[in-house]
Amino acid sequence: MKKLRLWICLPLLIGLFLFIPILGVVQADEFKDLPVKGMVTMLDLGAKKCIPCKMMAPIMEKMERKYEGKAAVVFIDVWEHREQAARFRIRAIPTQIFFNADGKEVYRHSGFMSEKAIVYVMEKLGVKP
Repeated sequence: MKKLRLWICLPLLIGLFLFIPILGVVQADEFKDLPVKGMVTMLDLGAKKCIPCKMMAPIMEKMERKYEGKAAVVFIDVWEHREQAARFRIRAIPTQIFFNADGKEVYRHSGFMSEKAIVYVMEKLGVKP
């Protein structure tokens, strides 16, 4: 009976180990086009369960609407996508990174960032609401 269970479970385990790396590639590909080419990009790297990040969530939603079509405003949960924390060299959350239209990082801020401060940086980059 134990041999029968092993033969049933073994293909499932092999399939799971083959599928897990594919999941990692899909998640990494989700953010491969960041920063957005030809557009000012603001990344907010944090976590949905982090208190300052939660405080910024409504501001980020407002910024997404305000700058739609003018700038890319993107939130990345680094607890769900740890590879992005390494990619963007995050040491604390939340961290906001601003890129110019050429994709060059021009400003970085760690901690809560107010709406007024975000608008100020966007205007310095030539993006009007």
